[in-house]
Amino acid sequence: MAGRFITFEGGEGAGKSTQIRLLAARLIEHGEEVVTTREPGGTPTAEAIRRVLLSGLAEKLGAEGEAVLFAAARADHVDKVIAPALKDGKWVLSDRFFDSTRVYQGIAGGADAGLLNALERVAVNSAWPDLTIIIDVPPDVGLARAVKRGGAEASPDRFERDDIAIHEQRREAFLAIARRDPARCVVVDGTASEAATAEAIWQAVSARLLGQAA
Repeated sequence: MAGRFITFEGGEGAGKSTQIRLLAARLIEHGEEVVTTREPGGTPTAEAIRRVLLSGLAEKLGAEGEAVLFAAARADHVDKVIAPALKDGKWVLSDRFFDSTRVYQGIAGGADAGLLNALERVAVNSAWPDLTIIIDVPPDVGLARAVKRGGAEASPDRFERDDIAIHEQRREAFLAIARRDPARCVVVDGTASEAATAEAIWQAVSARLLGQAA
């Protein structure tokens, strides 16, 4: 039986990695096999591209150049990790996927929509998410969390250091995606407690996917 694919999206410091960990544990208790992964990343090649992107070395290439690098990492990620796991009947939980490219490089970055659509078709292929959880937090809250997570000595990455207005634009872009595609997307309040957020996510997964998987 084919597995289930859930992507987690949101701005910086939304709490995606924490909620992925909590959902994975609950799905395992439910008897499912779970693979957790992230973008860019998930394979040695994609992790190398991640380091280039988050360091800011690719910023001079512009939003379209960054989008090409994200797509290259995504294609390898899908081919080596996501598609095989789904074929084996596992649940895949990914910290970011194509919606982040649509938002960061597209809506907020100004990359050509036609280019992004073409890259998406090539990179994603048939690995389309069954459910996308968008964890919504105000940018100032998320950025404060990101600073706390990184520690006093850590420097903000390429995307964290953008102007607050850009972070606001990204937040609105994620919410707009959810409004346009309610069959796939669920928005969860990331300002609630960790436990409350996890419960909201579990309810969404239970209602939309567990009945199909049972």
